[in-house]
Amino acid sequence: MKALTNIDKAAYLFLTVIFGLGIYYANTDLTYFDEVYTVEDGFVENGSAIFLFTSSMLLLFRSFKLFKHKDLFWKVGMLALAFVFFFGAGEEISWGQRIFNVTSSEYFIENNAQGETNLHNLVVNDTKINKLIFSQLLTAVLVIYLIITPFLYRKFTWVKTLANKFAVPIVQWHHTISFLIGTILLIFISSTRKWEIYELTFSVIFLLIFIKPFNKEIYTA
Repeated sequence: MKALTNIDKAAYLFLTVIFGLGIYYANTDLTYFDEVYTVEDGFVENGSAIFLFTSSMLLLFRSFKLFKHKDLFWKVGMLALAFVFFFGAGEEISWGQRIFNVTSSEYFIENNAQGETNLHNLVVNDTKINKLIFSQLLTAVLVIYLIITPFLYRKFTWVKTLANKFAVPIVQWHHTISFLIGTILLIFISSTRKWEIYELTFSVIFLLIFIKPFNKEIYTA
């Protein structure tokens, strides 16, 4: 395992504090945890949006910086990732709806579980999109990406070639370990609002992955 950078250490210290306070409040004052610590538009949720947006901007910056040196596949991979994380940041804050005091359209009022302008809280045929896609599907993707792909990348040349070609950053093992630790720590938080902390963890660790992936050569000319 490669040595942690100062940025890694600062990020993990930050997450340690976030989880520490979260576990403390969830077990001593659940109302404070739900209505203050992880409240909508609070520090934790806005933090997730900021880190997701930062990841998107970092990917776009690198895309423009290396645009003339890379082929189409690399550009598609980078821009697709940048879009995904920009979309995630927008969804996290309902595209600034509450910030700018914008009223939802009739469709979102009727079909969104929170009456907000976002997709992840939509309810289709009594099924929440958030539960189906943003929970179940995302969990499967994370398991494949964080645990299975790193092994395949190191073992098979064709996987390494394909990942590098599409600019897919490969996690370092400390990224995987930190996600697993964060997942385990959720056991100590009984509130359903604990997923706000998990989303913040997701956004911080992915930014670390983009800053310095195992295959950092994908970000060089």
